[in-house]
This record gives sequence, C-alpha cells and structure tokens, in this order.
Amino acid sequence: MMLVDIPSKKESLKTGTLRGRDILCFSHDWTGDPLSKTHLMRVLAKENRILWINAIANRMPTTSSKDLSRIYKKLKSFTEPIREVEPNILVLNPLAIPAYGNKTIVSLNQRSLVRQVKKAMRKLGFSNVINMVFNPAAGMIAGKLGESELIYYCVDEYTAFTGSSALKEIEENLFRDADLVVVSAEKLYTDKKHFNPNTYIIRHGTDWRHFRTALDDATVVPNEIANLPGPIIGFHGLLADWVDFELIKKTAEHFKHGSVVLIGKIAVDAEQKVKILDDVPNIHFLGRKPYAELPAYCKGFDVALNPFAINELTLAANPLKVREYLAAGLPVVSTDIPEVRVLDDCLVGTSHDDFIAKIEQALANPKPRHEVSDAIAHESWEAKIEELRELMEKR
Repeated sequence: MMLVDIPSKKESLKTGTLRGRDILCFSHDWTGDPLSKTHLMRVLAKENRILWINAIANRMPTTSSKDLSRIYKKLKSFTEPIREVEPNILVLNPLAIPAYGNKTIVSLNQRSLVRQVKKAMRKLGFSNVINMVFNPAAGMIAGKLGESELIYYCVDEYTAFTGSSALKEIEENLFRDADLVVVSAEKLYTDKKHFNPNTYIIRHGTDWRHFRTALDDATVVPNEIANLPGPIIGFHGLLADWVDFELIKKTAEHFKHGSVVLIGKIAVDAEQKVKILDDVPNIHFLGRKPYAELPAYCKGFDVALNPFAINELTLAANPLKVREYLAAGLPVVSTDIPEVRVLDDCLVGTSHDDFIAKIEQALANPKPRHEVSDAIAHESWEAKIEELRELMEKR
C-alpha cells in the first residue's frame, strides 16, 4: 500500500544487536523472486525497520525487449513514493545510470543516489543506521550515507556475471571499507578474505516451514504437472546462462518416457542457449510461478535438479533452490559445485553421465521424504540471523 503516515520505531522493539535498529538494504528489486536477502530482511523486520533500496543495475542493459521493458518499469517506478510492502519493510525506487567504467557517470550516480537515499532516510526519521549491502553496485555510495555500521553481505562472485566486470573496483573498495563482510560460500571466503580481516561465512538458510508444506496431505499437485508421464524431473529458479542447458537436454533424452519440468523465467543472457531445448518434446517450460505455489509443484516432482554449469560464478555459488528442494523432502541431484557437497541428502554428479546416473540412483532408492525434510529443518533463516548477531557481538 502507499504510505500516508511514515511509520516510526516501535517502542515495543527490544534494543540490542540487530534489534530496534534502522537498516538500509541495497538489494535486487523487491518484486523479484524471494532470494536470501528477502528472507533475511523478513526476519530482521520483526524487530527492526528496513528501508529496502531496489536494484541499482550491475550491468549495462542490452537492446532486448526484456531489458527495454525493465528500463521503462524503472523510470515509471522512480516517480512512485516510498511504499510499505510488509510490516516494517519500506521500498525505495532509486534511479541510476549503469555505466561503471565511466568515472564521470559514476560520480554523477554517487551524488544523485546519496541525495535520493538521504531524503528517504530523513522522511522516515532513520537514525543510527546499519547499511547492509547485498548489491555491489551500491558500493559507490556505501559509507557516504552517515551510517554507523557497514556490512557487505556477498552471496555471489558478482564480477563473473555477464556484463558486470566493470564493477570490480567498486566491489573491492566495498570489501575493504566494510566493518563486517559476510560471504555465503567457502570459495568466496577463500577468494575475498584478503580484502578484510573481518570476513566470515554464513551459509544460506531455507524457508523450511513453507517448503515443508509439500508433504501436507492438503497440498495439491498443480494440474500442469499432475498428469505428466513420470518420472517427473523438476527444476525451479532463474534459467540463466549459468545453467547447463546441454545437460538438461541429455537428461530429457535419457528419460524420454518421463518429463523434465522447468519452472522459472528465462534470463536475457540465456535466450540463445535455451534454444537447444526447443525441439525436445518431454521438456515442459512452465514459466515463473508465485513463490507461494512452489511447494505444490515440488510435491509433484520425483527428483529435483541443480544443473549448474561449472565455472567461476557457480563454483562460488550456494544455490538456495537445493535447500528448498530438501525442505520439500525431495531427492536432489546437482552438478559438482562445492557448496552442495556439505548437504548429506544431495547427490552430486561429477560429469554429465554421472549426473544422469545419480538421477537413476535417486529414483531407485529414495529416502522417506519426511526424513529428508527433517534433516534440514535447523537451517532456518532465523538461525542465520542469530549467526549474524553473534558475529556482530564479537567485534
């Protein structure tokens, strides 16, 4: 809803580490799929006020229809007032030019963004602010907003994303300037700890209660997949250029009497790559689905996949979807990236052939779904916020 009265700090909030505080969160667009940042802020919003700053682009836009549509939406949203989208979560739509290799434009962005964010902070009465940065592009203004603490929460090797290499210097300065750096993967820790001695790992959590509903009798498998030939081999998430589409094709061809279900939007950078799947009859593209419906789709899967290509980006990734699959009780097969190896119920394929063999293994010998789900119940987002509080109290 649109804000009429700007909410103030609630007197009932306890004060202390990450309690009763005003927090800036530079992240992706709030309307995007819920990511680690979304879940963390929802937990923090129970005891803090959050000003969520929608995405400052990490790359130059292309001339694709998707990017042009995104530009239009950004320009339109810039005229909208701050909105309270959930209790204690307020969203600001900033405007910036994504050209990080041009020092003049970077300087212009810095001044403009500082003005926009400070104006919002004044309007909301923010004080003693924690700046929690998830988007490295925000490094250009981090530390310039009068914040009392700066946390860089790094969950990807951002400069390995297509078109994002110009962010390298901005992100490296952010690592150095932060009071605390949190990374979500062992490789990120190994690669980034030299920038800042206050660098620590907090691996991703999961919205366990939400995905556990896949085991409820009342949860109904959607009609789109309920009558597909089995086994149903499923995926949900962004279909981006870090996905191994050749592996998906081989999987569908191997299980030609079954069905491969792909849930998620196709990213601009993957539009050409995904075309190799066009003529495979048992691959079903269902598009993006509401987060609330994902457990029902998971219930209909016989096995779930994390088919990431192996590269600099994915070796540092900690795919949230794997924990979500496990919370839903599913057998899971992933390609060989380090962060899935810490999960006991995720089978790892070391090659295309081994990946397919692991799917066969998962289908032939599934563990009881409630056991798989129970084993990951302790990895909640609430537990991850407690880890963050402990790190902050140690400093």
